[in-house]
Amino acid sequence: MKLVDPDAPFFRPLWVRVICVILPLIWAGVELWSGSPAWAMLFGAAGIYLGLALFVWRRPEP
Repeated sequence: MKLVDPDAPFFRPLWVRVICVILPLIWAGVELWSGSPAWAMLFGAAGIYLGLALFVWRRPEP
C-alpha cells in the first residue's frame, strides 16, 4: 500500500500537486520560526516526501 498514490485522479492537475507539496513546506517554516523544530522536521519531511512522490516517482501520463 502506498502512502500517497500519485496516479490517483485527484493528483492529475499540476496545481493540486504543487499546492500539496508547498503547503507542508510553508508550514514547516512557520513551525521552525515559532521554535518547534520537531514539528518543522515532521512537516518538512512530509513536504519532501510529497514532492518526490508526486513529481519524481510519478509515472508519466500516456
